[in-house]
Amino acid sequence: MTTVTLTAATFEPTVHENQVVLVDFWASWCGPCRMFAPIFEAAAKAHPEIVFAKVDTEAERELATAAQITSIPTLMAFKDGHLIFRQPGALPAPALEQLIEAVQAFEVEADESATRAS
Repeated sequence: MTTVTLTAATFEPTVHENQVVLVDFWASWCGPCRMFAPIFEAAAKAHPEIVFAKVDTEAERELATAAQITSIPTLMAFKDGHLIFRQPGALPAPALEQLIEAVQAFEVEADESATRAS
């Protein structure tokens, strides 16, 4: 699978409707972003069970502001709709692979409100 482009309209549904979502906040003028892009793309192809998404911070300024992006690239990992990882800076391929393994193994606790409702 290749990466998908997220917008303000598609961000929330994508994060909440998929088990694992990795989001790369980037801009075309950003050198480290351009260096990280092929690493992110290769990981997307190697892990079709995960949604790999990109947010162009220039085109989606309001979304970047809402996500409190102050440095790019910034990588976020979501599992079961919860943000479980956030880090600015480009990761080398081995570090991204370690992150993917950690995110997949991470257990998200059930919401207390969901437990009380049952």
